[in-house]
Amino acid sequence: MSKKKKRAKNHRQNEITRGIFSVLEKEPKKSFNYKQIASKLDINDTEGRNLLIKRLGQLKQKDRIKEADKGKYQVSFVPETYIGKIDVTGSGNAYVVAEGLDKDVFVPYNKLKRAFHGDTVEVQLLTKKKSSKQEGEIIKVVERKKHSFVGIVDLQKTFAFIRPTDHRMYTDIFVPLDKIGEAQNGEKVIVEILEWPEDAPSPMGKVTDILGMPGEHNTEIHSILAEYGLPYEFPAEVEHFANQIDTSIKEEEIAKRRDMRSVLTFTIDPKDAKDFDDALSFEKLENGNYEIGIHIADVSHYVQPDTILEDEAYQRATSVYLVDRVVPMLPEVLSNNACSLRPNEEKYTFSAIFEISPNAKVIKEWFGRTVINSDERFAYEEAQHIIENKNNKISKEISIREDAYSVSDDIVDAVLTMDKLAKIMRKERMKQGAISFDKVEVKFNLDENNEPVGVYFKESKDANKLIEEFMLLANRKVAQFIGSQKPEKTFVYRVHDDPDEDKLMALNAIVSRFGHKLNFKNKKSISDSLNQLLEDVKGKKEQNLVDTLAIRSMSKAIYTTDNIGHYGLAFDYYTHFTSPIRRYPDVMVHRLLQHYLDGGKSANAETYEEKCKHSSNMEYLATSAERDSIKYMQIKFMEDHRDTEFVGVISGVTEWGIYVEIIENKCEGMVRTRDIKDDYYVFDEKQYALVGERKKKVYQLGDEVRVMVKDTDLVKRHLDFSLIGKVE
Repeated sequence: MSKKKKRAKNHRQNEITRGIFSVLEKEPKKSFNYKQIASKLDINDTEGRNLLIKRLGQLKQKDRIKEADKGKYQVSFVPETYIGKIDVTGSGNAYVVAEGLDKDVFVPYNKLKRAFHGDTVEVQLLTKKKSSKQEGEIIKVVERKKHSFVGIVDLQKTFAFIRPTDHRMYTDIFVPLDKIGEAQNGEKVIVEILEWPEDAPSPMGKVTDILGMPGEHNTEIHSILAEYGLPYEFPAEVEHFANQIDTSIKEEEIAKRRDMRSVLTFTIDPKDAKDFDDALSFEKLENGNYEIGIHIADVSHYVQPDTILEDEAYQRATSVYLVDRVVPMLPEVLSNNACSLRPNEEKYTFSAIFEISPNAKVIKEWFGRTVINSDERFAYEEAQHIIENKNNKISKEISIREDAYSVSDDIVDAVLTMDKLAKIMRKERMKQGAISFDKVEVKFNLDENNEPVGVYFKESKDANKLIEEFMLLANRKVAQFIGSQKPEKTFVYRVHDDPDEDKLMALNAIVSRFGHKLNFKNKKSISDSLNQLLEDVKGKKEQNLVDTLAIRSMSKAIYTTDNIGHYGLAFDYYTHFTSPIRRYPDVMVHRLLQHYLDGGKSANAETYEEKCKHSSNMEYLATSAERDSIKYMQIKFMEDHRDTEFVGVISGVTEWGIYVEIIENKCEGMVRTRDIKDDYYVFDEKQYALVGERKKKVYQLGDEVRVMVKDTDLVKRHLDFSLIGKVE
């Protein structure tokens, strides 16, 4: 047989094989004989029928199909379908995470059926459910995650293509000229997909917003927000509505509240904070105990249900904290004015007030609406100055302010007493199994043009921990107050599930390379050894790597009406009550708490669970945008340091390269495997290493290396390093 005839026969055999599966899989519960299959495939020649019979026998022998009755065939297993979220990778292939399946389903590029990253899809398994590797194909897109994308305009004479900047978006978007607006060639825009006709190779869309030229600062920051569907300004009608709200303090409203205006009250916030949504009050009682109030801006007094302001706050669900700006949940008239607990101004608040003994035990609790007048506003640094100089008579002199002045003895006494109580409460939390995540936060010094001129690290000191402990107390006690009532009432909880054991085992394998070890004996020993690990790595080269990996081993905290407790804090009850200016769940908590204080019946659980899911999702998007903005600013900072040699730690290893985090500024970039020229390196998954085939040189997770900047890309947010060598 000639080669040409052989190729033709093989081609027909492959076509028949595909045809057999298409017939059998279409009706998996039915069986068909060869005549029925031949009829469906329009095979009516002798050679074709013979090939079909032969192929049916071969496939039966290989267990790929089965003979249900004599001469009648059906698929060897009934393909199952599942609903899940699709995760498209940079290579174009994807994975579907679905409930009811232990493993993610691999979906090759040619079986995506127009599904995009993050969509909810129906996936059909192409392998048995218990196969070692599960493969599937998308049957349909159930729900699009988003319809708008950021892209760059490629303008032609009679149409334009928008090239999405997200590397997981595998298709350009076709835009006719009458839907391009004022966009120019090369500009970054937001494009909305309108339809994707069956016969069209690309979806069709229209430009809805012009962001600017790629690489420009505001363009890139707005792009980050747009990629996650986050707004960067308020609609005019929302601003107008907010500006019409009467924010004056009225005597008739004060009469309905507990009046705390005469009690010593102060705020402690970051020095650059513009909104102050929590304040502390302090009073010594005659019995030797202390009355301490945690006062929170009464946002729910101004943000009323069934208004456009409420709708906007719910849709945003959270403020977004980018490197150079805050995108607030509420318009400025509320977030920076009416709801900001500024000193020497009367403000409406929602409060948790506790009588606390000198050994930090809660004796009494009270929750309700109040009115306060803050006496003083401290930055964390100023409160820290008082704490660090408690034995020094000049501790009242706040010298770090430009206009140094004296603080009253009462305020000094309040800060020092609350610091003492906070330390007792923190010690007790740790004893109960709470985990102390004090991960280093990277911050930037920016000039007037938002150019990064320096990097610094935000530390959590005693003043930060003082505020943290009293906010935790309020959150825990509010949740406990509602959660322990019988009959059970619908409430919004902040929960944190136990960590995944497989992830903890993987973490243990990595940290053991640095001489550390986790204790898996029981739940308490795990949390104790995690705390010990986080303490032991402080100040060491591997600190940021270990901190990051430890956090990744944890479950994600979410909002829900189903209380399972908070593992990381070691609390049976926990909620978010203390930041309603910047978190919508706190607004829900305030409303529900007041509703139940007024004797109201249990709220609708389904309604609140849906709102919790939305809030958790928006929190995730905001966190992702914040992380991307830090990455963007790190790359911008490194652009001006191309000729500098840095020492870094290998923070990740993949087959295509090693990730290196610079020790002095925490900027992370990649050294690509193909750019390491002294050998041919292969990825060793077990060692978390690249290993040279000839010289056996190893670049392993945690190794210190010397690198220089090779390439920076602000648009794609890529930072590439050149490898100089290991630090010996």
